[in-house]
This record gives sequence, C-alpha cells and structure tokens, in this order.
Amino acid sequence: MDSIFIEGLRVRGKHGVKPEEWADDQEFVLDIVIEFDTRTAAKSDDLNDTIDYDFFRTGAKAVVEGRSFHLIEKLADAVAQKVLEDKRIGTVTVSIRKSEMYPDCTPGVTVVRKK
Repeated sequence: MDSIFIEGLRVRGKHGVKPEEWADDQEFVLDIVIEFDTRTAAKSDDLNDTIDYDFFRTGAKAVVEGRSFHLIEKLADAVAQKVLEDKRIGTVTVSIRKSEMYPDCTPGVTVVRKK
C-alpha cells in the first residue's frame, strides 16, 4: 500500500498531567501517515482521486488546539479518529512529540488506528 504523509507539523496546545502543562501552550510536533492506494491519482493527476494532506493537517491542528487531554496517547487517538473521518482511509499512524517538555530529550507516542 502507498502512503501519504505530513511530517513535523508544529501545533501549540495545552495537554498533560501536570498543572504547569496547562498553564501555557506548549509545542507538539506531529507526523501523520495514511495508507492509500495512489494509482488512480497517479493516472489521472487529479486531486479528487487522492487524499489531500491538507485535510489531515487542518484536522490535526483543530484537535490539538481544541479540547485539552491529560495524556498524549488520548491526543494521538483523537487526531487519528479525526483523520479516519474520511471514509477512504483505512489505516492512519499518528506520532506526537512534546518538543518543549525536557531540555535533554523529546518524549512522544505513536498510535496506529484502523477502521
């Protein structure tokens, strides 16, 4: 199966279990990969025959900037569910990193969701 993806989407939101994580927006860096057969789009060269990555870019931003969650596992799942709203997508992988959490490392999570 082919993949369509975005990498390094930087979005600010308030997610975490500690009070200081809710005080100010923090940066989250997302990678989103969907499995999708691109052969029809490759033949037609028509955007209607593929998944426009702006669909999952704007959807992910809306989720991260919207409601707050304690765990980034829940946040990643919410982003995945938003992407799966497009009925043509069967599998999505969402990775989220908290780039400002620690000075010496970057924690994160990756979830894979299928319909």
